[in-house]
Amino acid sequence: MKLHLLCLATALVLGTGMSSQAKNADGEKDYKPYPHMFFGLHGGAQATFTNYKFGKLITPMYGVSFGGYFNPVVGARLHVSGFQSKGGIKSLNTTYDYKYAVSDLDLMINLTNIFSANKDRLFNVILLGGVGLNYAWDNDDFNGLNAQLGGIYPLAWEDNRLGHNVRVGMMFDFNIAKHFGMNLELGANNTSDRYNSKTSNSNDWSANASIGLIFKFGHKKAEKKEEPVPVEEWATRTDTVWYDDVTYKEVPVQQTYEEQIYYQIRMSEPEPASKVQAIVKFINEHKNCKVNVVAYADKGTGTPELNMRYSKERAENVVAALVEAGVDKGIITSDYKGDTVQPFAENDKNRVAIVKVTGEGVKKEEVKTKKYRLEETRYRVK
Repeated sequence: MKLHLLCLATALVLGTGMSSQAKNADGEKDYKPYPHMFFGLHGGAQATFTNYKFGKLITPMYGVSFGGYFNPVVGARLHVSGFQSKGGIKSLNTTYDYKYAVSDLDLMINLTNIFSANKDRLFNVILLGGVGLNYAWDNDDFNGLNAQLGGIYPLAWEDNRLGHNVRVGMMFDFNIAKHFGMNLELGANNTSDRYNSKTSNSNDWSANASIGLIFKFGHKKAEKKEEPVPVEEWATRTDTVWYDDVTYKEVPVQQTYEEQIYYQIRMSEPEPASKVQAIVKFINEHKNCKVNVVAYADKGTGTPELNMRYSKERAENVVAALVEAGVDKGIITSDYKGDTVQPFAENDKNRVAIVKVTGEGVKKEEVKTKKYRLEETRYRVK
């Protein structure tokens, strides 16, 4: 399960890392790929070669590494791995397991960078080899089986065992981004003959394969290339720029103003007075005005005779109010309709005097004249 989680995390980082590298592909990097330091986490499987079915001896393996590349070709690391190893006894058709840990100081040679001019590649093939120590413990399973066989393996170890280790291998490295990488490592470990508690007059070998997630750090900044400053030459030219000169003139225009003066039931005095003043203001601001006043009464109250009288009084009172406010009576015409005409759908609004005023006003009309001016423009020759 832990191995599956490590592989999943590695795949996620691979996806995000490739995206990050693609974003920087068009521009120069601000760091040197080499030298740099790195820290790695690894997970995979291993099996020790012994006189038993190889497929039955495969066990999980986990590891960490710390090191660095001194240049694009040569690097070194301290690698520690281990967890559990298995052996088998053919006569009993069974396996036994024990714990182990291996530490090695490895030399790393980047074969790809030896033969390639591009030292910052996505994929690299790396040869590695090193020496270190192998430490094993918890051999109770084998000792129990050996007791059943009458102790035919006299060299089986009971105490923890420390021995030498020699590692050789090949790494396929994916340089995902500045700080992240992943690799597939295939290797073999050579240790003492008694490592698996059985002797064969030769050292024991184990094979391993692992996937690693690498965090890289300690890059040096890339040297910025000084771009030559171009010599600029400039010249000046005179351009003719045409534009519209805009002015305004006053043009007479016929305008209409309407005011509606509403009344309470049985009322005929024009209220409010502000509406009369608004009518007077329009007349004073326009020429040749004509004023028409038409008064009404609502059909929902009163009788036709009363409503005719109220509408007449309302028309007369509006005319009187306008004259009193200074309007020439000669420009005013008036009429009254009683309840014979209902100008509005809402009953109460028909107690109203509608005043319409027409007169000559002025509006500003835009006049455009085509003109030009001379402008000097500087431009770059080279």
